[in-house]
Parts: sequence; C-alpha cells; structure tokens
Amino acid sequence: MSRALPSALRAVMAVLVVMMATPVAGQQAAQRQRLGSIEEAIRAGSALSGRAGPRSVNWIDEGARFSFTTVNPTTRQPEIRRYDPARQRDELLVDRPLTLPGTDEPFRYDEFTFGADSRFLLFQSNFRPIYRHSGIADFYLYSLEGDTIRRAVTDARTAELSPNGSLIGYERGGDLYVIELASGRERRLTDSANDTIFNGVFDWVYEEEFGLVQAWAWSPDNRRIAFWQTEEGGVPFVQLTDYGEQHPEWVHIAYPKVGDHNPVVRIGVADVGTGQVRFLDTGLAEEHYIPRIYWTSDPNTLAVVTLNRLQNHLRLFFFDVRTGERRQVMEERSEAWIDVFDFFAGIDHFFYFPEGIREFFWISDRDGWQHIYRYAYDGRLLNQVTSGDWVVTRVEGIDVDDRTIYYVSTERSPLERHLYSIRFDGSRKRRLTQQAGTHSIDMSPSTDWYIDTWSSTTQHRTVELWSTEGNGRRVAVLGANNEIDRWLETHEYSPLELFSFTTSDGQRLDGGMIKPPGFDPGRRYPVVLTVYGGPGSQDVYNAFESTGWHQYLAQQGYLVVSLNNRGNGNYGRDFMEIVYEDLGRWESNDFAEAARWLGRQTYVDAERIAIHGTSYGGYAAIYTMLAHPGVFSVGIANSPVTDWRLYDTIYTERYMGLLGPNAEGYARASTLNKVDRLEGHLLLIHSAMDENVHPQNTMQLLTALTSAGKDAELRFYPPGAHGAAYDFASYVTMLEVYTNTLCENILPGCQPLDLNADQTRPAS
Repeated sequence: MSRALPSALRAVMAVLVVMMATPVAGQQAAQRQRLGSIEEAIRAGSALSGRAGPRSVNWIDEGARFSFTTVNPTTRQPEIRRYDPARQRDELLVDRPLTLPGTDEPFRYDEFTFGADSRFLLFQSNFRPIYRHSGIADFYLYSLEGDTIRRAVTDARTAELSPNGSLIGYERGGDLYVIELASGRERRLTDSANDTIFNGVFDWVYEEEFGLVQAWAWSPDNRRIAFWQTEEGGVPFVQLTDYGEQHPEWVHIAYPKVGDHNPVVRIGVADVGTGQVRFLDTGLAEEHYIPRIYWTSDPNTLAVVTLNRLQNHLRLFFFDVRTGERRQVMEERSEAWIDVFDFFAGIDHFFYFPEGIREFFWISDRDGWQHIYRYAYDGRLLNQVTSGDWVVTRVEGIDVDDRTIYYVSTERSPLERHLYSIRFDGSRKRRLTQQAGTHSIDMSPSTDWYIDTWSSTTQHRTVELWSTEGNGRRVAVLGANNEIDRWLETHEYSPLELFSFTTSDGQRLDGGMIKPPGFDPGRRYPVVLTVYGGPGSQDVYNAFESTGWHQYLAQQGYLVVSLNNRGNGNYGRDFMEIVYEDLGRWESNDFAEAARWLGRQTYVDAERIAIHGTSYGGYAAIYTMLAHPGVFSVGIANSPVTDWRLYDTIYTERYMGLLGPNAEGYARASTLNKVDRLEGHLLLIHSAMDENVHPQNTMQLLTALTSAGKDAELRFYPPGAHGAAYDFASYVTMLEVYTNTLCENILPGCQPLDLNADQTRPAS
C-alpha cells in the first residue's frame, strides 16, 4: 500500500513548472504575502520543495563522473550534461537537441539509463501506464561516440543494456528478447506467454507489494538473463470502469484478496547465446513467495530469496545456473514479519552482493534493531557489522578494496538520517554528514563521491557534492535553492516545530506542528491531524516543511499536526511490530492520545480537532473516529481500506496473518462493524479506477453507515486512480473540498471557498 499519487498527476508537475514562472501580481518585498487560493498553495509547495540541484543523476565512467538533466536558461531546451567531481567541471554531454530519427520533430522522453561502459544511453519514450508503477513504452538508443539516435525497441514494458553494452534485453508481450546492437538481430528467449503466463513481468500484487517493476536481471558476464515467470490463472479478477462513453469499458485485473489463490511464480535462467531456459526448483512444498533474486560475484551463481505466505520465514538459496543445483545458505524467522525492502525510504534491497568477494550483507532486525550482518558464501555468519539502539535504513556503497561499508542510520535521532562509514569487521565507524537534519545520499559506485541532498526544520533543501576522502570534504554546492530564499522573503511561512509527549501507557511519541503566522499562545486554535500510520512508515522528520496546503491551512488559522505513531518504522522492532495481527488498534490509540494531549494545551480548542489521511491514512482516520468517538469533530478519508478482507494478500497477510487463524483480528480491525459509534462529520473520497484500494471499500462502508442510521459525505472521482484526483483541476477541487469541510465544521467564522466561481486553471 502506497501513499503515491496516481500517475495521471504527473501532468500536474509539468503545469507547476509553468506556474512557478508566473510572478504574483502586485507583489511587494516589504509585505509578506499570504496564500490566497488553493492554486497558490500548490504553487507554494512547488517553490518550497526547491528545483535547484542536478536531476536524473546517473553515475558514469565507473563512478568518476555523473550525468544530469537541466533546462538551458537561454534556449529553454532540455539538456543532458556531465559533471567531473575531481575537476569540478560541468560540460554538455549531448551537444544538440535530439529529434526523432528521420524527422525534425523534437524527441521527448520520460527517462534514460546508461550502459555500464557509458557509451550508450537508452531512452524510454511514449510511456503508457498499465499499473501504478509500470507501463508500455518505446526505447531509443543514443550513441555518444556516433551522436546518433535510433528506435531500438517498441511496445516493451522494460528494457536494459547488457553490462558490456553489446545487447539490449527487453520484455514484450510477456516474453523476453535480446537485440544485438552491432547487427540489429533480434533473438527471442522465451515463447510461453499466454493470457495467464508471463515471463519477465510481475502481476499486480507482486509489483505493488514487493516494490519492483522489472522482473528480470542480466548476469554480470552478459551471458544470461534470470527472470520471474508468473502464472496468474487461479487468481480472482476485479473489474473497474470510469463510467465514460455510452457503454463503459471495464478493465479486468487479477487481484488476490486475503485468503485467495496467489499467482504462482518460478525463476528461470535464459542463456542468451543458446536460447536454452532452465527453471530453478526451490524444493519448497509449502506456498511461498520469491520477492528477490541476485546475481552473486560468481557469474554462475544466482541467489534466490523466498518467503513463506505468512512472510515470517525467509530462506536464501544459491543456485548453480549451469546445473540447477541448489543449496540453502541462510534462513531467518520472525514472530511477526520479515522485510526485504523499505518502500517508504525508497530502498529496494536489504541484501547486498558486492563484486570481487565471496561475502554478502543482510539488513535484519533480529536483535530488535535493524542492523547489517556479514555472511560468507558458505552461509557462515562472519559478524554483525553495526549494533546499537538505532536503525540502519540503507547501505549506500561498499568499498571492497578498503573493506568499508557506507550506510545511513538513525543513530543521531529517529527524526534524522546521517551517512556513516564502517569497516566490514565493525571497526572504525565515523559519521560523514555533520549538519543536523535529514540527509538523502546518492553515492558513486566507486564510493569516492556522494551527492548529499539535505534539509532540516530550519534549513531548506540544499544539494552538496562531497568526497569520502579522509574525514570527508565538501567539493561543491550543487543547489543552494536561492529561489526558496526569495520566496521566503516575500511570503508568510510557518516552519515545522518538533515536539514529543508521553502517552497514558508510558510511550514517548514524536510529532511535528505547523503553527499559524503570528501564533498567539493565548488563543485557542482548531487542529488538523494529518496521518498515514501504516507499518514501517514515518511521517515526522527533522526536515524542511514544504507542503503548500499545510501552509495554507496554517494561514487560515489551523494548527497542522503529524505524528510518528506505534507501528511506524525506525524506532525499533517492538515499536513497529506491536501492530502485528491487530491493525488499527495502536495507531488509533496514539492518534487519540495525541488529540487528547493537544486538547490539554492552552492554545488548542479541544472541541475542534480533525483527522485526515489517504490510503492507509484514510483507514486510520475512519478507524480512529469509530474506536475513539467524540475525540475528533471531523474525519477526512481518501481512498481508504475499510475492511482488510477486501485488500490484497501480500500486504495484508504480512501484517495481519492468515484469515483463518486470525479471523477475530480481521473482524476487530474492520471499520464496518463499528459504524454505530460514528460521531462528527465524515468525508469520504474515492475513485472508480482505484485498482489498489477498490471503491468496494468505501461502498461497503456507506452501506454499513446507512444501515446504522449514520451519515457521511461522499465525493467520487470516476477517472481517478489511487488518491482519487486524476488531473490538476480535480486535484485543486479535491483540496478545496477538504478545505471547505474543515472550514464549515471546526473553524469559527470561516467563509467557505466558492467552488463554482470563475477560476483560471491550467489545463491538465
């Protein structure tokens, strides 16, 4: 389950770039302006997020340099440039505007990747979404040496250059292919695709809940491609429509709900030269998932990770891809669940197999805190690399020659992220990032350089280039965001203020609060508690506040509050896993505790507190209102789960267990059997095309509420996906509806926005 907005809103960002260039009429530097509309609030969010610094960074030339994209300030044309950290030199990499082959039409692309030898760029263009994260596209090959571009692949979901740059591998129509760059000859590697079997493609639930889009991987020696084969014939379908046209078109998606049959997957290895395919047998009789595969430093050995259906028993197998022979290298069990990636931190992997050594690293919370463990290829645990009452969030780089790991952790505070280095044996630990705040690291493969994008509650987003040499050396400021400084000089702004409190059962919780400009501690303010709350997530950081709508609400006279509740990640295993098999209980408890604590503050109006959330946050908002009636006057729930029996297998069973053994837990976690306890105003928002949290959730809740003699307000967005809004105008309208709901229910003297007034809005 994700907080991401639907793919249709990508167009919003393009619109915002244009809007950002439009000056505010009558702006005077001497008088700080307040946000006068939702459109201005969205524009403010774009301004506060900052656009400085390199975009679309690709480390090239074995990590010695990186490419990035920018817009030429004179021609306003996109450019691909290259930066040399050692010489601090920036130069144009593609020295002419790209056009479609054989035409003068400008070439437009979505993204690009480099080959390992940095001679070719592979552009993705004409992207057509299928699921929230994947789609079909055309791929174009650009040669830096020959300054030529040509269409290489059409209608493929994924494509990637081989490590030596001589081949392109790709998936099309459920089968895998390679094409030789020198001859242009295409070779088909699999031919078993049909309506229910796919090679190199994930089904909906694997893609959504295990976090990967590309279901295949090149071997380091270019000789093989390992891939997932997915068979979804036994998976039930959901059908959705946007109710367009005279006869609406229905979309059918294989979607396993709790207790349903899952897709069956197995791992195949295709020999690129011979076309031979070998499938690998895990030998497991029980139903299981295969969430990850990795090529090891031995080109003939593939690592395969399995999880049982409960996702509390992990096994790591090594397969000899020449023979199919397997051996179990390690296993791990948990009383709750085991994570193999972290969606919220943007971390795809917890296993690391560096080249050149027969060792691997695994991030585990087996001692109660997430740390790095080092293993030999024979399965021996060599040592625990990091330890302490804090969490390693990700490994950024591994220097095999120096036997050093670079990682990010919460050692300073769960509210911050900092980069450290440590030797393989756990010695010589040092912190590289010194400024207090939240640091996001993009490290070169050589580990010689890293780009540090960081901020704090008092410092806006800054982008710096650092060397890891010695104790670390700042090489350059790549983005100081002077644009944010100029905006702050002319506009009202309320920073995020961090706070903490202790619940009635003795648990300390961290929160963040945005206060109205000119805050008066003698006045009583209404509160908007904005929540997500799902397992492993985190809402509050020591980071710069840049949500335009939250600034708008503060300027209207609200306190905007967020919380790191129990169930969130990065506070240790016990803090997170307390919610196991019992979703809803502790999250709602902590949100209610926060509201009661706020209500005891002299500057809070305890009778006027709202709770708002999307996706899991929508579920949490509804559940909290029902489990703790009277605490919140208003609830706003977008795209909510209302009963976990309606959601997918992988996500739900990970946290709730299986339906049979935990039937009471599922009933307890449902909102549908608590509707008679509703007090206050509840606004529900959903879309008809939400393939993630189906509109069935909201419809069943509405039926239950009506049958109980309760009422709720509904806003339905037929074409929208998860998150409901489907273009810029619908996004603005949705935020206006939110704003009016708050205005009419908890802000005394508030004048609602006129949603039907003439407004000039950018086209979607």
